[in-house]
Amino acid sequence: MAAPPYRPDCSRLVRICVLLGALWEIQAEQIRYSVPEELDKGSYVGNIAKDLGLEPRELSERGVRIISRGRTHLFALNPRSGSLVTAGKIDREELCERSPKCVVSLEILLEDKVKIFGVEVEIIDVNDNAPNFGIEQREIKVAENENPGTRFPLPEAFDPDVGVNSLQGYQLSSNVHFSLDVQSGVDGIKYPELVLELALDREEEAVHHLLLTAFDGGDLVRSGTVEIHVTLVDTNDNAPVFTQPEYHVNVPENVPVGYWLLTVKATDPDEGANGEVTYSFRKVSDKMSQLFQLNSLTGDITIVGDLDYEDSGFYDIDVEAHDGPGLRARSKVLVTVLDVNDNAPEVTVTSLTSSIQETSSPGTVIALFNVHDSDSGENGLVTCSILDNLPFTLEKTYGNYHRLSTQRTLDREEVSEYNITVTSTDHGTPPLSTETHISLHVADINDNPPTFPHASYSAYIPENNPRGASILSMSAQDPDSIENARVTYSLAEDTLHGMPLSFYVSINSDTGVLYALCSFDYEQVRDLQLLVTASDSGDPPLSSNVSLSIFVLDQNDNSPEILYPALPTDGSIGVELAPRSAEPGYLVTKVVAVDRDSGQNAWLSYRLLKASEPGLFTVGLHTGEVRTARALLDRDALKQSLVVAVQDHGQPPLSATVTLTVAVAESIPEVLADLSSLKPSAYADDSSLTLYLVVAVATVSCVFLAFVIVLLALRLRRWHTSRQLQAVGVGLAGVPASHFVGMDGVRAFLQTYSQEVSLRADSRESHVIFPQPNYADTLLSQESCGKSEPLLITQDLLETKGDPGSHQVSQSCHTKT
Repeated sequence: MAAPPYRPDCSRLVRICVLLGALWEIQAEQIRYSVPEELDKGSYVGNIAKDLGLEPRELSERGVRIISRGRTHLFALNPRSGSLVTAGKIDREELCERSPKCVVSLEILLEDKVKIFGVEVEIIDVNDNAPNFGIEQREIKVAENENPGTRFPLPEAFDPDVGVNSLQGYQLSSNVHFSLDVQSGVDGIKYPELVLELALDREEEAVHHLLLTAFDGGDLVRSGTVEIHVTLVDTNDNAPVFTQPEYHVNVPENVPVGYWLLTVKATDPDEGANGEVTYSFRKVSDKMSQLFQLNSLTGDITIVGDLDYEDSGFYDIDVEAHDGPGLRARSKVLVTVLDVNDNAPEVTVTSLTSSIQETSSPGTVIALFNVHDSDSGENGLVTCSILDNLPFTLEKTYGNYHRLSTQRTLDREEVSEYNITVTSTDHGTPPLSTETHISLHVADINDNPPTFPHASYSAYIPENNPRGASILSMSAQDPDSIENARVTYSLAEDTLHGMPLSFYVSINSDTGVLYALCSFDYEQVRDLQLLVTASDSGDPPLSSNVSLSIFVLDQNDNSPEILYPALPTDGSIGVELAPRSAEPGYLVTKVVAVDRDSGQNAWLSYRLLKASEPGLFTVGLHTGEVRTARALLDRDALKQSLVVAVQDHGQPPLSATVTLTVAVAESIPEVLADLSSLKPSAYADDSSLTLYLVVAVATVSCVFLAFVIVLLALRLRRWHTSRQLQAVGVGLAGVPASHFVGMDGVRAFLQTYSQEVSLRADSRESHVIFPQPNYADTLLSQESCGKSEPLLITQDLLETKGDPGSHQVSQSCHTKT
């Protein structure tokens, strides 16, 4: 039976892949290399591109760079090979002194992802330093009676290398009296001692010359030597002894120069010069000699330089006491420097964005920075903060790196620029802080349409306005900036009375000023309803609309128009009847008028301007009703002529007049009878008038004829004089035209005195037209036309009523323009 086919568990494989990916990511954030010291510049350290999962060309494309504080000069990135290389020769002893392990930490920033990777590079020691005694020779005074087995301390060599490359041992040149013994202290340091093997005899040999050699354990062994001169002296059987084998002292790092640290003390029971003790440092470095000073006589140790805990927090000082003959004793002074909060946090901004769009999503990274405090303990703990009222968050990411990002979507119209102050405060007493100022500009997005301050607008313009008159200035505000805030104005297309609105008004697209393109007539257009659009210049543009009502204000530009009584079109004259029995207040007729204006300009008032019989009739001020003011009498004329004026209340007021003819009779037949009785009298009066007119015309004609004769005589005289002047050779340059009266002057004279006379002896009508001034709304009075005007009824009516053979004479006055 065949075995079933193998089916892998896919879900399990997926979990394993995810786990491996997570482990790789964790490891990728901490990369370790090792490199020997003293390599040339550009030496290969590690393939950083490969360990970051990148191609070499991507290092520059993705903004990969070293950002470690204070270490960037040790290493560099090779963009071609993608390798981490040395930026110069590295001296391990300068970096880490005698530390067993020398590790340099740096950070790699991926700019595009704003991600930090830690890199540790271990500097491997090479045997590049030989042991050094610091002196070329040392003199040791030994009493000649010293017993064999006596030990004398020798100078120690110092090798800054570590491990096998450091100091490994000492060798002493061959001598039968002395041997070398090397002791190891609790700190692992080897102390060479000279051991007396055989008794000495100063008289036999006063000075013994030895050579002490120190060597290390490198592949290429290096060594150093010092000459030991052993001088034999008289007996000094007691060496100085320190009161303590080790002195411990704590000192704050901020003590002033000259500060007394402690006093070392050694005693020697010998007398005289053998008991006089002097003090000195042993194997002290140049750096330590610049910080501490030992009084050789008193043993006082004082501070001569500035201590800095951040530079070194512990000092191990070897002190030596020797008497006059040269016996020596050793002791240690262990100085612990106490940290003082004297360093404010240091902030290094590694990535910064100076501008951000207002629509950026929350969590957008603005700045990435590193905070470091050189102090230790609580003095080195740093807390970063920003003001609570800012829309940003501050969070700690990798190591001492902090990230500043947006907390919410920003609005440039609320705040266009932020000045963010990041305060880094340590936990020391008193605390020290550092302020980092970050300026962030919020870039504008066209997210606000223009807005008008009012929901609607109203404007008023008087009619008969000049074309191009400014009506209203409109303004819309856009809180955006630059092009997004530049507003243009336009009018929505519409029609009024069959004409587009652009025929009536226009708007300045830049200023929003509305202009009238025509002169409005209130009687034709009383209001306009417009829709004004304000658009910005963003991409895409935003706009808003507002309604505008333009009201045309009425001006008093229309005179009252009389509707009744209407002027006849057939040449007849309207007559109103008033019975002789009418009581006071009797309504004779009513003048009806209208005014096309409105408001106060259309308020009309009526008044009696002229009457043939004053006091007989009254006119209602507001109604226009013509009523009798008193009872009619027999002496009152049959025909009454009234001139009624209608006036509006505009400024200035305009008026119109109408002439009413009122016949005083009970009925039409009575009027006709009265007219028949008046015919002879009228004819006699008209005959007299015709005689007067003939005389007047003859007189004017004579005057005109005399004027023409005089004018011709003057012209003949001037012509004769000019002929004489030409005969004697005297020429005239010319005579001004004003010296002559031409035909134009004659015509003007004739027109001034023009008359039209139509006389028919057997006619019933006589017409005489006199020149009259042309005044608007002016009516001739009854006296200017004659004493009587019996033309109350048309000629056809008279011929039907009266005798056709009888003579009826009528007269009319016309004002010719």
